[in-house]
Amino acid sequence: MANNASWHRLRKLVHLICFLVFMALPFLNVVRADIPHQRFYFFGIEFWINEFASIFFALMFLMFLVIATSVLYGRVYCGYACPQMIFSEASVLLENWLRRKVGLNKNTWKVRVLFYSTVAIGSVFLAFIFISYFVEPRDLFHSLASLDIRTAAGISGATVTLLTFLDFSLVRQKFCTTVCPYGYLQGMLGDGNTLLVHYRDEPKQCIECKKCVRVCPMDIDIRKSPFQIECIHCGECIDACDDIMARLKKPGLIHYTWGEQGERLNDPAPRPWYRRVGLRDGKRVVVLLLLTCYAGGLTVAFSLRHTVLVRVAPIRATMYRVDENGRVFNRFRYSIANRGHGATSVILSVQHLPGATMSMLPNPIRVAAGETAQGEFEISTPPHAQTELVTHFSIESSTVPDQSRDTFPMTFLAPSERQAP
Repeated sequence: MANNASWHRLRKLVHLICFLVFMALPFLNVVRADIPHQRFYFFGIEFWINEFASIFFALMFLMFLVIATSVLYGRVYCGYACPQMIFSEASVLLENWLRRKVGLNKNTWKVRVLFYSTVAIGSVFLAFIFISYFVEPRDLFHSLASLDIRTAAGISGATVTLLTFLDFSLVRQKFCTTVCPYGYLQGMLGDGNTLLVHYRDEPKQCIECKKCVRVCPMDIDIRKSPFQIECIHCGECIDACDDIMARLKKPGLIHYTWGEQGERLNDPAPRPWYRRVGLRDGKRVVVLLLLTCYAGGLTVAFSLRHTVLVRVAPIRATMYRVDENGRVFNRFRYSIANRGHGATSVILSVQHLPGATMSMLPNPIRVAAGETAQGEFEISTPPHAQTELVTHFSIESSTVPDQSRDTFPMTFLAPSERQAP
């Protein structure tokens, strides 16, 4: 972790990284839901809407990750990674910078015009990035270039732009204390070993400079309590107190601590590494193990997932058909979904059914990237080939070029008069 008087720099560095990640994620398909095409992307893996179970568990993992982080490190997400906080602080900094440049008490109307104009431009940009999480960015760009406000993408973009402008020009940090439920949830997740910002002044050395109050982005006094719902544990007050007390050649009075009674985060006393990173009791070890097992399970499930999804099923509207030569036909249907980025071909073949012939064109079946193919085919056997009413066999699919194979257990039905005497 950072040393004293460096939390602000660390925080702004994390803000920059999070902003760059926020911009990159939809374009790299790391996390993106393409609603018009009914696709969901998770770390480059493309899921279709019929894979909702995989999508659900992937999103649940992200939720559990945030919860586990809250148990260990408190509201670190609010102070360091929340987009609402990052952009709200950026709008405040912009407004203050404009006031300094133009003059605090001069040409106030110029400050407002410049500020609102900049926020409006930024709102369009942020809305474009946000909607790109749900609409293909290229399609969205065409809607934006044509000033489209008729389609769903255009209407959504205009709405998000307006809400973003109102948020970062008027609401800002008020959102955290009036709308966002995370602060209230954090009160239930934390315990006596959760990281928090704590004011400790047993020797009564506070000089009442109140710089910790002035620098707080949430306008609270950390000295009253570390559990105020407004406190996002950003550490700005730590830097402020360290700066003032250093001039008096005394240590700061505000620290990151492991709970109210725990040691300081930067305590120089030797401690095991696992306590330094927050694994301070059995509950946290169990949370970490569960999260690791969850991540491992997702990794295994995704590794076993086939890019090309093949489904084969019998058609039992008619159980069988017999031609004039006595051959018996059973009808089947196939469905092939190519969830990859390149064209593929699928070959179907019959296994463990002596004398069987597959009547199917084309075979192999070529499917373009992102497309599906459906069709029907028949399997026939010569007269008196079966001695049972129901014969078990399998249909095998082979995918080119990845050479993945699937086997589908099937049954072949024959008329009773074909049984051997």
